[in-house]
Amino acid sequence: MRKALRWLLALTVSVGTLSSAGAATAAQPEATATTASTTDADIKDRLLAIPGMRLVEEKPYTGYRYFVLTYTQPVDHRHPSEGTFQQRITVLHKDVDRPTVFYTGGYNVSTNPSRREPTQIVDGNQVSMEYRFFTPSRPDPADWSKLDIWQAASDQHRIFQALKPIYGKKWISTGGSKGGMTATYYERFYPRDMDGVVAYVAPNDVVNDEDSAYDRFFTTVGTKECRDRLNAVQREALVRREPLEKKYAQAAADNGWTFTTIGSLDRAYEAVVLDYVWGFWQYSLLKDCDTIPADAANATDQEIWDSVDTISGFSAYTDQGLQTYTPYYYQAGTQLGAPTIHFPYIEKQLIRYGYQPPRNFVPRSIPMRFQPWVMRDVDGWVRRHAEHMLFVYGQNDPWGAERFRLGHGARDSYVFTAPGLNHGANVAGLVPDEKALATARILEWAGVAPAAVRENPSAARPLARYDAKLDVRDVEREPALRP
Repeated sequence: MRKALRWLLALTVSVGTLSSAGAATAAQPEATATTASTTDADIKDRLLAIPGMRLVEEKPYTGYRYFVLTYTQPVDHRHPSEGTFQQRITVLHKDVDRPTVFYTGGYNVSTNPSRREPTQIVDGNQVSMEYRFFTPSRPDPADWSKLDIWQAASDQHRIFQALKPIYGKKWISTGGSKGGMTATYYERFYPRDMDGVVAYVAPNDVVNDEDSAYDRFFTTVGTKECRDRLNAVQREALVRREPLEKKYAQAAADNGWTFTTIGSLDRAYEAVVLDYVWGFWQYSLLKDCDTIPADAANATDQEIWDSVDTISGFSAYTDQGLQTYTPYYYQAGTQLGAPTIHFPYIEKQLIRYGYQPPRNFVPRSIPMRFQPWVMRDVDGWVRRHAEHMLFVYGQNDPWGAERFRLGHGARDSYVFTAPGLNHGANVAGLVPDEKALATARILEWAGVAPAAVRENPSAARPLARYDAKLDVRDVEREPALRP
């Protein structure tokens, strides 16, 4: 998928059997931080006693200790003797007697302290993992065949095994978008690790070549007035291709952008323009339609350019813009799938390439082969075996058009939709009854539900106070058509 596409038996690897040669990262001076209890005074020593764990730095945050670490992982969990790499993780430590939330966004990990919604709800610790092959968590040399959802789930499994002796209370996995997908895949392959899963806005492209759900979504989302405005700007950007591509060429020259991977500036331009409508609904709200030119045909070139650039980003399909996301596009083109939509309001002669496949966004030196059975396997497993799983979607988020659904075999699991919300949908945005139920189940799965909540779920509230710095509520933005 881009940002508006802007996605066996496991061999258990014992902790401590991997070589950590060359893995050490120079430790920074220890920062002063408040510990939650005297039993946690040695938490850094306990973390660094784990074989393969190395400290990058500790950052202070009141009420927590926050560590940026690397952990030695096998490149191939089936053959752990065939090489290792250093995977970056962070630990937001509150207290070993609190539950732990295991988070990944499915991309790079932030090295600044933050707290995901489930962490606030349960008032717990948080372990965050950088997804394999996102730099610097990339093997060298990179064997791209080892980038798949089972290997990534096995990364999480080993981290969990390493940290569980320290954080012995309940664990909840979570993530948004590709991170929500990642939490789901982890549960599929290692269903005994976590006590609950909270997956936000997780796409589920079961049949890669059947994407009519997305086309239906775009005929009804929002209001007709808003859809008409967006469609008109997108069409106008293709009508004015020649003058706007001259602006693009100048921007490329000014910024040092190149187009080797996608093939040409023309291909990149169309990809950015075709992301426009999807990107708006992914990251904006209905009220933001007021920022879209109301009369595209009479708007200036600069107004059309600015609107497309603000929503889609003209740097997205340059070599420089694609480089960071090569691991994502590789996965989209080998296992996750990627949506294709149509544009019935745009004359065919104005569209030269259509939605381009992930193969066009990955250097040709990296071989790719799509595996259509992988998502079918995960989808079937969730329908039959989901237990203690919560899926949250946004009503106006395109990615929710193809979502996870529960079957008769699911137990204590839920799929909720936040009205009017986009790719940043969360539990806080659900209608009151569903918000209370979701909060109550998360508290119960984490083993910290107060008696009043067990008796009456409508009484459920987050256990930790909102912290404007820690509790990120905005959508995690990447360049448009990526989840």
